[in-house]
Amino acid sequence: MKSKGIAVLLVLVGLGLGATLLRDQVPPSSATVAGPGGEQLLKSGAGGTLENERNTMRIVEQYEPGLVYISTEQQVTTQDPFAWMNGGPQTQVQRGVGSGFFVNAAGDILTNFHVVAGETGAGASKISVRVMGSARTLPARIIGVAPQYDLALIRAAGMEKKYVKPLPLGNSDTLKAGQKTIAMGAPFGLDFSVSEGIVSSVSRQIPIGFGSGGEGISQKAIQTDAAINPGNSGGPLLDSGGNVIGINTQIISPGVQAGGVGQSAGVSFAIPVNVAKNLLPRLQKATGGMVLAPRLGIAAGLLAATQQGNAVPVGLSALTPEARRAWNLPDAGLLVGGVSAGLPAARSGLRGGQQVQQFRGGQITLGGDVITAVNGRPVDGLEDIQAVLIDRAVGDTVTLRLVRAGQARDVKVRLDESAFR
Repeated sequence: MKSKGIAVLLVLVGLGLGATLLRDQVPPSSATVAGPGGEQLLKSGAGGTLENERNTMRIVEQYEPGLVYISTEQQVTTQDPFAWMNGGPQTQVQRGVGSGFFVNAAGDILTNFHVVAGETGAGASKISVRVMGSARTLPARIIGVAPQYDLALIRAAGMEKKYVKPLPLGNSDTLKAGQKTIAMGAPFGLDFSVSEGIVSSVSRQIPIGFGSGGEGISQKAIQTDAAINPGNSGGPLLDSGGNVIGINTQIISPGVQAGGVGQSAGVSFAIPVNVAKNLLPRLQKATGGMVLAPRLGIAAGLLAATQQGNAVPVGLSALTPEARRAWNLPDAGLLVGGVSAGLPAARSGLRGGQQVQQFRGGQITLGGDVITAVNGRPVDGLEDIQAVLIDRAVGDTVTLRLVRAGQARDVKVRLDESAFR
């Protein structure tokens, strides 16, 4: 369909560094695009700004003051094999930057765990924050951390009330692909920067956070094409209403894979804000401690040996078809090796195994239940169960599909207080 009323002049201007500028010259009266029926979709206002531009500018003006610039320092001992020649191990200060935002009038600041954890993950020795409109850098302390969720809550000392501007928290469950997104943060340390894009996906399952072995726990994340780079971590992802819909956490960066510096490739991820909203009460009560994801109280019955000599839990799909047939096991699922007393799984009657067998490459404990689904979602490992539990609260109930002695059954498990200790 032929567009009406559009006059576009492409002007190529050399910038001296081999770069090229592509500029669209649009008449200031109005810009129209041919949509269904040829209706006018974009209107310009005073100064030729479009409705989308005015929306973005309003959000930035209203909510950017709630953004927080975070800098960290950590003392790290160098791993120098010739340190003995230089008087012993040497220490150096490693610095990092990140972003955060106010979530309440008390001045609590939400950010990523990895922003305040430092390079080693042991925790930054010094955390400082600065807000928009103030030249002061203030020390901050940790209120609570949730490594498995890659979230942390911090608070600055001596922050004036006039600078505390909480951002409204939206509802990430209602997001749709194609919705507008605005990312705020400090990419590469360029504090108080803004980028814009759309929601690319609302159900991207990726590893987020840090487990006991440093591994991420599979969670549902928001994918966006808004430019997010190192330094944006912990900053808010907003919708067109100015509501926080996510906390920026990760990017896919071909540069890192090629041995270079991480940078945006148009594929970025944010933790859904509903996960953070569910965690906030627990983080506020953590008194500087750690908040853990809820647990059922089960141990995997199938362990595989790694090249490093460790034993890691795996799902039944890791077995050969012949082994599954010989042991009368499903094609996929989590074999329950043990059940901890006093936790939700034990209260609901789940059964662990009793027969331990060693085999080349691993160990299996037979005789226990096999969990094949949680709330209708297929399970083939502990991480699949954790992905369902990650955003649950005290009092929630989950339904496990079990195979016991070859027979399938459903068991409801209530997440009481014991699941969150």
